[in-house]
Amino acid sequence: MSAGSSLRCEDQFLCSICLDVFTDPVSTPCGHNYCKTCITKHWSVKVPYQCPMCKKVFSKRPELEVNTFIREMVSEFRRESQQKSSGDSDKHAAKPGEVPCDVCTGTRLKALKSCLVCLASYCKTHLEPHLKAARLKRHQLVEPVENLEDRICTKHDKPLDLFCKTDQTCVCSLCSVLDHKTHEFVPLTEEFEVKKAELGKSDAEIQQMIQSRRRKIQEIKGSPKISKDAADKEKARGVKVFTDLKESVERGLKEFIKEMDEKHKTIEKQAEDFIKDLKQEISELRKRRSEVEQLSRSEDHLPLLQRFSSLKDAPPTKNWTEVRVHPPSYEGTVVRAVDQLEKKLREKMKNLLTEAELRRVQQYEVDVTFDPDTAHPELVLSDDGKQVYHGDVEKNLPDNPERFSLYSNILGKQSFSSGRFYFEVQVKGKNEWIVGVVRESIYRKGKVYPSPTDGYWILLLGIGNNYIAGDDTPVELSPSPYPEKVGVFVDYEEGVVSFYDVDEAAHIYSFTGSSFNEKLYPYFCPGPRHDGENIAPLIICPVNQTV
Repeated sequence: MSAGSSLRCEDQFLCSICLDVFTDPVSTPCGHNYCKTCITKHWSVKVPYQCPMCKKVFSKRPELEVNTFIREMVSEFRRESQQKSSGDSDKHAAKPGEVPCDVCTGTRLKALKSCLVCLASYCKTHLEPHLKAARLKRHQLVEPVENLEDRICTKHDKPLDLFCKTDQTCVCSLCSVLDHKTHEFVPLTEEFEVKKAELGKSDAEIQQMIQSRRRKIQEIKGSPKISKDAADKEKARGVKVFTDLKESVERGLKEFIKEMDEKHKTIEKQAEDFIKDLKQEISELRKRRSEVEQLSRSEDHLPLLQRFSSLKDAPPTKNWTEVRVHPPSYEGTVVRAVDQLEKKLREKMKNLLTEAELRRVQQYEVDVTFDPDTAHPELVLSDDGKQVYHGDVEKNLPDNPERFSLYSNILGKQSFSSGRFYFEVQVKGKNEWIVGVVRESIYRKGKVYPSPTDGYWILLLGIGNNYIAGDDTPVELSPSPYPEKVGVFVDYEEGVVSFYDVDEAAHIYSFTGSSFNEKLYPYFCPGPRHDGENIAPLIICPVNQTV
């Protein structure tokens, strides 16, 4: 018989009691076949003696004879099955970590399913009865698992098919009646879905944590480069600063030496001039003396008398009695030079501190845009909301409560009620403008006198180059030079509003001691056009930390 035909007749070799291939097959008088052990056990508990297949009753226990034909057929079947299994063993043999079949002898094949009723795992061949026999089809099959005995209640020898929500443990049906009868139960499958959903949520959270930590790794990996870039930038700034300081000291030293040399040269020149004059006079006096001596040795009366009047007196000379070369006083020159150098260094330090302060506040940059709902009808805004200028033509706009009606003012869209914020506004090319912050509740429909008391903290360039900080008592500011880009910084909790000349990295003015208790809005006024002299727009600029 071929292997193919024997396998097609596999059902013929199954015991109807154990539903497995015959072991020591025997035949009953009615002609049905069973495993010797199976029918013997069956008749030991079933009286009268009855055939499990045809239900024929025997008056006495029949004598059972081994069915040699069936036995040989089963032996051949087993041999061919084993050969086939042996041929497939390389493909299906259980590998480390895989669940092996509990029925296989010799090479144990990989199990396809585990039965929670039989507490056994089966390969493809030995799983067939559970797929064909009606009684075995009712058994619960699961993916292959090891240690099936762990799925049986050790106390009641029943499957663990319930979940006690009270004790958070798996129990059998008897446990729920005897030991946990007042507890809440759900089927194991139901709690499985709940716990699986929780695990899915936990997995998502863990994945999110992993991604968060991966991002943190990338962030930390980038930190050294950020640190190096910042260090290089600060080193370059430091080299420039100390180079400037060194050059200032060297210039001071050169100026000091030059001053000393010039004073000394002045004295040298004065001494040289005096000596030159004295030598000239000596030369003249020697010449006169020579003439006098020559005349005095003459015996000729006439020449002596004729020249006597012109030679008897000394030639005209300077009175050198009070003439002195007074060396200048060098005392205090070093002190004055050092004082002047110290003054320059203090000025540089002040500039450096202002630059550092500006860089610090620039870190609080916020994105500000103009709010068209607050704009005076004569103002014109750019599409991106970053530029505004006076258009000289009043548009027909709704007179909503937020809109300014008398002055050409406008607010930023963004409001701030805590923390710190900073923005920059270009005022280049304008001879009239206002920049600052205001309280939300300011009056917008008529004349106002802006000051902190009325909710205004502003910097103003007005008619006639009137450059002031609008404090309760206006403060005139130095116009050298007027800023082209103004930085505005607010510390809400500290009550501070500060203005900076961004291009010069210079502090302009600070309002301090204010008590903010409502929203603050950026505030702007581009001023009237003045026949085309003030047409440049106010521009909200991105912060460029290059100082």
